[in-house]
Amino acid sequence: MKKTRIRQTAADNVTDGFIYVILLFCLLIVSYPLIYAISASFSSTQAVMSGAVKLWPVSPSLYAYEVVFKNPKIGTGYINSIIYTALGTGLNLVLTMLCAFCLSRKDFYGKGIVGGLLVFTMFFNGGLIPTYLLVKNLGMLNTVWAMILPSAMNAWFVILTRTYLQSSIPEGLYESAELDGCSVFRMLWNITLPLSGPIMAVVALYCAVGIWNGYFDAFLYLTKSSLQPLQIVLRDILLLSKMDSTMVGDVKDLAMRQGLTNLLKYAVIVVSSLPLLMLYPFVQKYFVKGIMIGSLKG
Repeated sequence: MKKTRIRQTAADNVTDGFIYVILLFCLLIVSYPLIYAISASFSSTQAVMSGAVKLWPVSPSLYAYEVVFKNPKIGTGYINSIIYTALGTGLNLVLTMLCAFCLSRKDFYGKGIVGGLLVFTMFFNGGLIPTYLLVKNLGMLNTVWAMILPSAMNAWFVILTRTYLQSSIPEGLYESAELDGCSVFRMLWNITLPLSGPIMAVVALYCAVGIWNGYFDAFLYLTKSSLQPLQIVLRDILLLSKMDSTMVGDVKDLAMRQGLTNLLKYAVIVVSSLPLLMLYPFVQKYFVKGIMIGSLKG
């Protein structure tokens, strides 16, 4: 069967061209900071200090990465961040799907009350000191669980997932399964989970980014260097590269130290962002689909 193609007018072509120009301009604005950070991290200290780096690396050098990866804590920090991200994301997905599935069912008694309590936590919490005391009294200080359990479930993720389930999965599927004698847990396993790939990818990406970039919980709950995530290790490297100007008599030495600090900032950005940049292309299509479908119905 021959496909029919709608013929565009000259005005349509002009409009499309104008839209493409705007999108290209937006792409350049968004991508330039990342390109600049990568180029600066591969440039020399003098090039970064003089502002010679614009788009491409100037006097290419790997000195910044040598300084960063020379620190023996980098490997430990990477492993810790991967463990925290994997466990935290997995636990968040499990709890989010269980809670959202219950709230999406019409026969769940008291779902309005549970949903209200869930929304209440988005506006009010126990505070920093009570949360710290709770973690301490539970004996989770300087443990892996201190980085996972306090943020094991997010109310916004639950609301987003519940909206997706209500708008994307027909109620007739559950009714047919119930007539065939299917239990609630089997409905969740055989119907809900296979049809929830897009929204699960969205929640996993949001949660993984939050845990990977998070460092405040590590400041509060972790004092052992062997448990610190990558973000804390990179911060310590930046702090060690700085020097008080009142303690340096040589102006040239001070300028070189400040230039090294600026160079390391860009290398740290690349090192910390690279895993997420590699992960995002694989979940991009699910991410867009989950956001669009989950936003059709409130």
